[in-house]
Amino acid sequence: MRVCIRPLGIVDASILDFLQASLAKVFGECEVLLPGKIPQEAYNPIRNQYNSTAILENLEAKKGCQILLGVVEEDIYAGNLNFVFGEAELGGSRAIISLARLRPSVYGMKNGDLLKLRALKEAMHEVGHVLGLTHCPNPNCVMFFSNSILDTDAKDWKYCDACRKKLLERGIKVRLDE
Repeated sequence: MRVCIRPLGIVDASILDFLQASLAKVFGECEVLLPGKIPQEAYNPIRNQYNSTAILENLEAKKGCQILLGVVEEDIYAGNLNFVFGEAELGGSRAIISLARLRPSVYGMKNGDLLKLRALKEAMHEVGHVLGLTHCPNPNCVMFFSNSILDTDAKDWKYCDACRKKLLERGIKVRLDE
């Protein structure tokens, strides 16, 4: 399976490199595409945030990419939610994650490698939705709904056995040994 990452705007290259290497191990292939632009109409000046659904709808696929993951630094929201870490088309081909609220510095912590791990968890979660997985009741599974950064930090970056089984039933094999 080929996953493509499209940075939108200026995105930390070390995070993109980490996601590329990690997602390639899990799904087989991963490429970082040239940066795109965040559509101006996605910006809500009242909220000082970007609407993730509007960004997702404007995310242009690339031939050969089965899954397209947009990555932004900006804060995003969906619907009436205060914020989201990401959004995906359930069973579709596109997803997006935001690094804004994943940064440890937002919570008074040192950045270190925690941002990379959080970004991987959110990428795996949103790609899981693209692959047809819904939220999982297992709080250790990456498909568990993150209501806050505490939920994100508590869960693993991997799919649980039940979610892996659902993927296998759809003919999707993932490598999570490492």
